[in-house]
Amino acid sequence: MYRMFAALPVDPDIGPGLKALQKGLSGASWRPERNFHITLRFFGDLTHELARDLDDLLGEIRAPEMELRLEGVGWFGKREPSAVWARVRETDELRALSGQCERAARRLGLLPDRRPFLPHVTLAYLHGTTPEEVTAWAEPRHAYCSEAFWANSFHLYSSHSGKGPSRYVAEADYVLGD
Repeated sequence: MYRMFAALPVDPDIGPGLKALQKGLSGASWRPERNFHITLRFFGDLTHELARDLDDLLGEIRAPEMELRLEGVGWFGKREPSAVWARVRETDELRALSGQCERAARRLGLLPDRRPFLPHVTLAYLHGTTPEEVTAWAEPRHAYCSEAFWANSFHLYSSHSGKGPSRYVAEADYVLGD
């Protein structure tokens, strides 16, 4: 079984600005720069055969290159915060690409993603952090804004757990644009 997701890589030039946000929050397990990405669709655990079929379906996707920018921060979990992230400015092109990944998942027979698409880059997973602590961390960072960058491809990643942060491997690449 392979734990799989489709995502856009974050331009390496954006990494240092994101790393600068990663401080001052108790209970945070900060993500390494190599793990920064924008998830388009999480697929879960797939057999080798399903992963191969998914690769074929994702290879059929046609979408333009897109300009992206990160703006502001947020978190998941109102009563029990579980992660903090940098928000990705949503565009029609980004939403359409995510929708095409969702359609590929459904064609494969996977259940619909029950969470609405919220484009973001995860900065940390949280353990025992209170809503008040997250609010205090987020307030001075709400105006964060990255430089714009171009996404000209997306990837099918596998996720590997072990000691320390998960390791993500780009198993397949898909070019955006014509």
